Amino acid sequence: MYIREAQERDIPYLMEIYNYEVEHTTATFDVHPRTLEDRTEWFRQHNVGNHPLFVAEEDGRAVGYASFSTYRSLEAYHDTVELSVYVDHGYRRRGIADSLLRHILAWGRAREDVHMVISVISGENETSVHLHEKFGFAYAGTIREAGKKFGRYLDIVNYQLVFHNGSAD
Repeated sequence: MYIREAQERDIPYLMEIYNYEVEHTTATFDVHPRTLEDRTEWFRQHNVGNHPLFVAEEDGRAVGYASFSTYRSLEAYHDTVELSVYVDHGYRRRGIADSLLRHILAWGRAREDVHMVISVISGENETSVHLHEKFGFAYAGTIREAGKKFGRYLDIVNYQLVFHNGSAD
């Protein structure tokens, strides 16, 4: 397994990984699978400025990805990015998420235009919470019943990691 910048040829795999989560888990609050057109538009918003998109490649295909995206569209939020990490359900428990997170955070620390990384996590996604805590993210609050999926209201928990002068606090 190795990590590299995402390429257009990865889009179908990234869509498959994401749509599994849409259909089977609360890792995302999307309720309808994304189309190839949707994922292509999303792809084009990455690997630009402070919004990288990295993939973990194994078996000749992308099996996981990590991205920084716009946190909020107002200009004052420019140096704050939102993190997403997803791993193909057939490739879990191999350290892929750890490797992706280590890679993207190192990338962010090396840049002057990434000050804070925010993760918005489903309150019941304990695996993701533990991963973020392992990498030094601090709990930044819970919003109760923020979304409804699979017929029930779900909480979100917010985690943040602040970079100062090339190091995380």
